[in-house]
Amino acid sequence: MRSRYTHVFSPIRIRGVDFKNRIFLAPTTPVLSTPDGYVTRELVDWFRMFARGGVCTLYLGNCSIDLTENNDQGYQLELGKDDCIYPLSLYADMCKQFGCHASLEINHGGEGVPYEMVGHAPYSSSSFISEDEILRAARNNREPIPTIEMSKEKIKETVEKFGMAAARMKRAGMDIVMVHGGHGNLISQFTSPLFNRRTDEYGGSTKNRARFAIEVCESIRKHCGENFVIEYRCSGDEIAPGGMHIDETIELAGYLKDHIDILHVSAGLHSDPRGPHLYYRNWCQNYLMDRCFNVHYARDIKKAHPDMLVSTVGSITSIDYAEEIIANGWADFVSMCRPLMADPEMPNKYAENRPEDRRPCLRCDTCAKHLMVPKPIYCAVNPMCAMTSELRDGVVPEAKVKKKVAVIGGGPGGITAMQTLLQRGHDVTLYEKTGRLGGNVIGAAVPPRKIDAQDYLQWLRHTAAQCANAGARILLNTEATKEMLDLENYDAVVIAVGADPLIPASIPGINKPHVHWAPDAEEGKCTVGDKIVVVGGGAVGFEAALDYADLGKDVCLIEMMDEQKAKLNLRASAGSGATELLSIFKNKNIPVYYGLALSEVRDDRIVCLDTATGETRELECDTVLLAMGMRERWALVEELRHCAPESNVAIVGDCRNVGTIAEAVNQAFQACIHI
Repeated sequence: MRSRYTHVFSPIRIRGVDFKNRIFLAPTTPVLSTPDGYVTRELVDWFRMFARGGVCTLYLGNCSIDLTENNDQGYQLELGKDDCIYPLSLYADMCKQFGCHASLEINHGGEGVPYEMVGHAPYSSSSFISEDEILRAARNNREPIPTIEMSKEKIKETVEKFGMAAARMKRAGMDIVMVHGGHGNLISQFTSPLFNRRTDEYGGSTKNRARFAIEVCESIRKHCGENFVIEYRCSGDEIAPGGMHIDETIELAGYLKDHIDILHVSAGLHSDPRGPHLYYRNWCQNYLMDRCFNVHYARDIKKAHPDMLVSTVGSITSIDYAEEIIANGWADFVSMCRPLMADPEMPNKYAENRPEDRRPCLRCDTCAKHLMVPKPIYCAVNPMCAMTSELRDGVVPEAKVKKKVAVIGGGPGGITAMQTLLQRGHDVTLYEKTGRLGGNVIGAAVPPRKIDAQDYLQWLRHTAAQCANAGARILLNTEATKEMLDLENYDAVVIAVGADPLIPASIPGINKPHVHWAPDAEEGKCTVGDKIVVVGGGAVGFEAALDYADLGKDVCLIEMMDEQKAKLNLRASAGSGATELLSIFKNKNIPVYYGLALSEVRDDRIVCLDTATGETRELECDTVLLAMGMRERWALVEELRHCAPESNVAIVGDCRNVGTIAEAVNQAFQACIHI
C-alpha cells in the first residue's frame, strides 16, 4: 500500500542522482571522529540508525576544509588531506546499503576559529574584532585579536580548498555536498554586510559580496563534475542588527541559483552582537517556540525563485508538517535533526502509514548541549541513540533466559523499562499507584505551550497500550508493596517510583488550604485564586507562573537564590527554554523576586526573608503555589529493593537521583538490556 504522504515520499532526480524521498538529516556532529578528524566505525554506526530509518540524505556537520587553519570544534572532521578518503568511504558505503546518500557539510569558520586552536588570528572577509572573540579572549585571559583580512591570493587558495574537500568526498563515494554559507561562518562573513567591509570586487553590493560564495561553488563543480549535487546552506535572515535580512537573501539566492542545485535555508548568526544565546535559540529551538520556526524564510525565497529547489529546517517535528510544507510549495525538501534523533525510524513509519508510532522529540537540548563539551550525543527519549555501536542493528537483544520481572512506576523510566524488557522476551508486570500512566509528564503536559510534552505523554500511553497487547500486565491504582512482590516471587525488579514534592513542614502555615503544589494546581486538582505567589525559580515554577499570567491572574514568583545562581539553576532545569522563559517574563512584566526565602504563610499573604539583608518582606496573595523541587522516594526504594535477587534490581529515574526525563529513560534502557 502506497504511503498517503505522497509529497514527502515523491522521488526526484537531480544531475543524475536519485533521491528516494524529500527527507534530509540536517547537519549534525556526533563527536565520534578521531581527535585528529577522521571517520571511525563508531561514527558510521551512529549514522546507521538514520540510514536504516528511511531518510534520503545524511549530513555530517561542520567538516573542516583544512584543520590547520579552521578548527573551531573538537572532533571536527578533516577534509584537507587525502588520508581522509578511505575512512569517509566507510560512511558512504554504509549509506548505500540502505539506498541513502552520505554527505558532509563542508565549512570554514572564519572569525569563529579560536586563536588557541590554530596558533594565529583567524581569517575573515575583513579585519574586525567579533563578539565571539571578545568572549574567547576573556575566557583565556588575553586581549582580543582582530581577524586577518583575506588577500585575493588567500581567497583563491581557500576557494581551491573547498573544491578539493568536495573532490575527496566524491572519491570516497559521495555525490552530494552541503556548502555552509550561513550562521556567520567564513562564506557568510563575505555575504553579510555585518562583517564584510571590503571595497574591492568582494565587497559593497550584494552581488559583489556573493562573489566568494559563487567562486567556491564553481570550484566544487570544476573538481567534481556535472553529476554531483551542490546544496548551499544560508541564513534566510541573520536576525541581527546590521546583518543580512530576507530581502537581501532573496537577492543573494538569485546570484547563486545558476551555481547550486539546492538552497538550504536556515536562520541566525553565531556572532550576533547581542550575545551567543540568541544564535543558540535559533539553532536549537526550545520547547516554548513555534514549530516550523524557519519555514517562512524558505517559503519567501521559493516564491521569489519558483524554479529553485529549496530545503527548509527548524522544528519540523513530524512528517505531517513536512508533507504540508512540500504540498503547499513552500519548499522541496525538509531537513530534520532532533526529531530524527528521537525517532530515526520516523520516515519508515510514515511510509508505512503508521504516524501514531512516531516517538516525539521534546525539543529539549539534551543532544545539543553534548556538542559543547564535547562528548557523544544522547537523546532524552531515544536511549538507542547512545548505544549505536553496542546495538548497531537497532535491535534490543533477546535474553538468553526468560525472567519474571516487576516494574514499579508508570512514568517515562517505567514505561521504557517495560518496553525494553518485553522486547528482551521477559514476562513483565508494571505497577502504577495512580489510575494514569505518565508520571510527572502528566503535570508537565498541562500548560498550553507544552505541546511537545503533550505529544510525548500521548506516545508513552500509546507505547504502554502496545506493550499490553504484546503480553505485558499493567496494574493501575496498585501501589506495590514488599509483601505483594514477595508473593509473586519475581526474578528481577525495576524500581522507577519517582520523587515527591519538596514541601518543608517547618515553614509555618505551609499546610494551609490555599497552598498547593504547582503541578497539582495546573492539573485542576485544586482551586486557584486571582492573586498568586509561586515559590521556586526552576522550570516548574516559571512555567506555572507564566501559565497563570496568561489566564489573566496577578502573579509573581519568588526564589531564595540570588539572581545569578537562580538563572543557572533555571538553565539546569529548563535547558534552552530558560532564556525564552526569562524573555517572556520580561515582556509580560511578571515580577520575579530573587533572594527571598519563604518563612511563613498567612491567610492573605506570605512572609519572606531577604537572604542578603536579613529583613522580612510581605507579599499579598490568595494562593501559594509551591515549586521548590522534588525529593527522592528513597524509603520506598529501600523497602522494594530486596524483592528480587540483588543482582537483578535496577533503580532508575527520580527515585535514584532527581533529574530529567533523559536520565530516567536512558538509565531504564541501559539497565534492562542487561536483565
